[in-house]
Amino acid sequence: MFGALAEGETRVEGFLEGEDTLATLAAFQAMGVEIERPAAHELVIQGVGLHGLRAPGEALYLGNSGTSMRLLAGLLSGQGFDTVLTGDGSLSRRPMGRVIEPLAKMGTLIHCNDAGTPPLNIQGGRALTGFRHHLSVASAQVKSCLLLAGLYAKGETSVHEPAVTRDHTERMLQAFGYAVEVADGRISLQGGGRLQGGALQVPADISSAAFFLVGAAISPGSELLIENVGVNPTRLGVLHILRMMGAEIELRNPREFGREPVADLYVKASVLHGIRIPLEQVSLAIDEFPIIFIAAACAEGETVLEGAEELRVKESDRIAVMAEGLTQLGIAARPTADGMVIQGGAFSGGRVHSHGDHRIAMAFAMAALVAKGPITIDDCDNVATSFPGFVALASMAGLRLEAEQSTHP
Repeated sequence: MFGALAEGETRVEGFLEGEDTLATLAAFQAMGVEIERPAAHELVIQGVGLHGLRAPGEALYLGNSGTSMRLLAGLLSGQGFDTVLTGDGSLSRRPMGRVIEPLAKMGTLIHCNDAGTPPLNIQGGRALTGFRHHLSVASAQVKSCLLLAGLYAKGETSVHEPAVTRDHTERMLQAFGYAVEVADGRISLQGGGRLQGGALQVPADISSAAFFLVGAAISPGSELLIENVGVNPTRLGVLHILRMMGAEIELRNPREFGREPVADLYVKASVLHGIRIPLEQVSLAIDEFPIIFIAAACAEGETVLEGAEELRVKESDRIAVMAEGLTQLGIAARPTADGMVIQGGAFSGGRVHSHGDHRIAMAFAMAALVAKGPITIDDCDNVATSFPGFVALASMAGLRLEAEQSTHP
C-alpha cells in the first residue's frame, strides 16, 4: 500500500505470497500501479504518489482479507474516484461499522448493506478533514484505516488507543519518510505530506511462528529454532503469555530489519500450567488466541481469558468455534461473552470444523501432535490466506499431516 502511494521505486524482500497479500497486490494493479515480481517473495513497486491512483474498471475483490478491506476503506476515501470493495463469504459477514462511522466524521461517504457488512461503496472526490478519534475497542485495523485517510485530510488526524495495538503502520510511515507523532496512547499525523519509496525487508510473521512455538512446547522431546521472526513489542503478547504458562522460549541474535526488530526464536518442550491471562496482553496477542487455546488445553489446571470480545468478529467467532472444537476433542472449554475458561486435559481424536478460519484450522493441526487419535479438520481452504505451504512446512517439522479434498460441506 505505501509503496504504491510513494514517489519512486520500492523494493520488497520477504513478501508473503498468501491469498490476502496477493489480493491486495491485484487491487493496486487494477488502480494503475506497476508491480513486478522478479523472484519468489520479492516485489518491485513503481509508486504513483498519493494522488496517482486511477479508477479501477470493476469492483476490487479482496478475498478473505479484513485487513485489506478496512485499510483500503481509509486509503480510498481520499481518492478522486468511486470504488467498490468486495470479498468472499466470510469477509462479507464481517462488521465494517467501526471504520465507516469515524471515516464519516472525516467527510467520507461509504455505503454498505443494512447489516453493516460488505460490499463497501466508497464515494470519491470528497474533501476530508482531520479529527481526533478515541477508539472504544483497541484495533490496529481501525487505527491504520484512519491514519491512511489522514494522509488525504486537511489538518491533523489523531487516534487515541485504550490499549497498545500493533504499530506496523506507524513504523512503516516513518520508514517512508512521513512524520508521525506517537505519545501517551495517541498517534497523529498531518495531511498533505509525501511518501518516499525505498528498500524494505519483511520479517517472518510471529502469528505464523506461534503455531510452531506451541507445537514444540507441547510435544515431549521437541526443540525448534525459527529464524528471522519479527519481534515488534506490540506483537509479543503470545510470547509473554506462553512464558507465563511455563514455555521455554528464547530470543536469540536480536537485530533490525529497517525499523522492525527481529530475532531467532528457540523453543523446547515444556510443562505448561494454566493462568489468568493479563488484560494488558490481550490486544498484543489478539490474532494468536486460537493456538494459545491449544496450549491452555495442554496445560495443567485452568486458564481464563477475559476482555477479548474482539475474537467474536474475526474470520469466524473464534470464541464459539474454538470452544466447540475443544469440547469435541475432549477438553472442558466454556465460552464467555468476552473470552473462555479452559481446563487442561488430554485431546482425544475426532472431527472438528474450522468454519473457514485459517488460524483455527492450523491450531487444531498442532493439537494433533498430542491427541490420542487422529484429528480431521474440515473447511481448511483459507489456510492459504495467511500461510501458504503450511502443510509442507509442518510435515518437515515432524507433523504427520495430510491435506485432502473434503467431502463434507
